[in-house]
Amino acid sequence: MSAEISVNRKALRDYHILERFEAGLELKGTEVKSIRLGLANINNAFARVENGQAYVYDIDIQPYVRASFEQHESKRIRRLLLHKQEIDRLFGQTQIKGHTLVALRLYWKDARVKIEIAVGKGKEAGDKRQDLKAKATKRETDREVARFNKKHA
Repeated sequence: MSAEISVNRKALRDYHILERFEAGLELKGTEVKSIRLGLANINNAFARVENGQAYVYDIDIQPYVRASFEQHESKRIRRLLLHKQEIDRLFGQTQIKGHTLVALRLYWKDARVKIEIAVGKGKEAGDKRQDLKAKATKRETDREVARFNKKHA
């Protein structure tokens, strides 16, 4: 059951991804039920390492409508479940100037909600233009190859 819940497409556009990590999330029951309904968004989510723990900010999980008495805040700070060595590695990576931790995707793994975070380095405008050029040339070559294969098949 490795279905994706939410993907942060802007992160791949705005950052060079250097290293990826898989982490669990500390969630409340109403949050899990909201995620099952598809009410989660990670477009602006990022992570920080503070006091030996990793936390993720700005994950928007909408309140669960049918909750009885206990409700969660939609944009609360959530703890990431990582091994101590991974937290130390993330802390070391984020101390380098220009590096940050961004959330890439939220997904199900077995019956658990996982988040993929990455160490990213911000792209400049020139880098983004080069990516667009590379994507356009790849699209054109794929079209030509398909046209050639269709003609000679």
